[in-house]
Amino acid sequence: MTDSRPHVLYVAWGFPPCRSGGVYRALATANRFAALGWRVTVLTAEREAFHRFTGADPTLEERIDPAIEVVRVPFEWPLLEADLRRWSKARAANPKVWRKWRIKQDQVAFPEAAYGPWRSVIEKAAEQIHAADKVDLTVATANPHVTFTAAYRLHKKHGVPYVMDYRDAWLLDVFTGDRLHQPNSRAARWEKKLVESASEVWFVNDPIKDWHEKLYPAQAGKLHTVANGFDPDLVPDVTTRDAATDRPLVFGYVGTVTPKVPLTEFVEGWQLARSRSEELEGARAKVHGYLGYYAQPRADMLATIDDASESGVSYEGPVGKAEIAKAYDEFDVQLLMLGKGRYVTSGKVFEYLATGLPIVSVHDPDNAASDVLRGHPLWFPVSDVTPEAIATALIEAAHAARTADDGIRTKAREFGVSYRRDLQLDPRIEALAATVQGAAA
Repeated sequence: MTDSRPHVLYVAWGFPPCRSGGVYRALATANRFAALGWRVTVLTAEREAFHRFTGADPTLEERIDPAIEVVRVPFEWPLLEADLRRWSKARAANPKVWRKWRIKQDQVAFPEAAYGPWRSVIEKAAEQIHAADKVDLTVATANPHVTFTAAYRLHKKHGVPYVMDYRDAWLLDVFTGDRLHQPNSRAARWEKKLVESASEVWFVNDPIKDWHEKLYPAQAGKLHTVANGFDPDLVPDVTTRDAATDRPLVFGYVGTVTPKVPLTEFVEGWQLARSRSEELEGARAKVHGYLGYYAQPRADMLATIDDASESGVSYEGPVGKAEIAKAYDEFDVQLLMLGKGRYVTSGKVFEYLATGLPIVSVHDPDNAASDVLRGHPLWFPVSDVTPEAIATALIEAAHAARTADDGIRTKAREFGVSYRRDLQLDPRIEALAATVQGAAA
């Protein structure tokens, strides 16, 4: 019997066991399509790429819906190749010259360093998938933005509609607000034709969507905000937790510490707070996750944390998604440390909201994350990203962790309920289902 369910091809470079920041959105999106009755095929990179270059989280792969077919294709990353035995003679003789050459070569097929050569691989794979089992819709997520080319190929050759899902932005620097590529650049020309041909374009917050609406006013009707959210089954149960009145407090951060994160300012603010408040006596600040973008921790970040070990700051290493609830379960206060940027939200803020625990925002007040958190009864934002302001917020959060009653904690949890990930995804997936079914009819 023929399976009449619509078939969606989901194209993502970072898919489990990849541990990059966008992997949680990718995993949840694919799983949600499956849960809502779609046949789902995921096109992604081979496992070795993640194990060798980004770090891998094996527990994430266990969370892929078993009904999903995952097609893995080769991905090479010569620029990050650290094994000298794999270097060419030309690279070994002059690494700097080779690197410049390699970056140019990468962008011949598509204007994206490191990822450009993947275009031919995923376009061919998408064609094969469509030939074997007709694709009704393609959803491609970035970054990298080369994933959009597979969706565009199926659209142009076979009329398959597609969705562009942005985790950040391509032409916009979400930290500075500057434009990254000029209007006549190859990247800008590519994005323009991709957006014009897409059925929908998704962004993670309103500020990023608004920026693109000004850039593409004729396409505004197809641009949507699909915020990140939290996965209910991964959130710890803190409903019975009492105020921490008789023990040292634990402050916790979970996520990737990028170079944009004000780690040094936080450590200095933490040391000030510990010296000023009795409620922080013996308190600890635990950093879970990766230091930098790759598997090996950045030495400068590790040194910053180690130098503050006597004041209770510690690096706990990466934590698997399946074990993340255990990490949250020992926190009394959550640390939301982000780089500066009006367009920066971070998926982590939604997970933090789900716990109902106090949140200290160690980021610029103008970040988009502030729009999400505004009104939360246990939110403690900094007035500016300085050690003095950070110390003030930490002290206020410590007091709340020791004194907040059940009523306030309940309101904090209720505040976060609307950011459940399925509630963010379902309206768009249902709208796409109606469109696909209408086209089939």
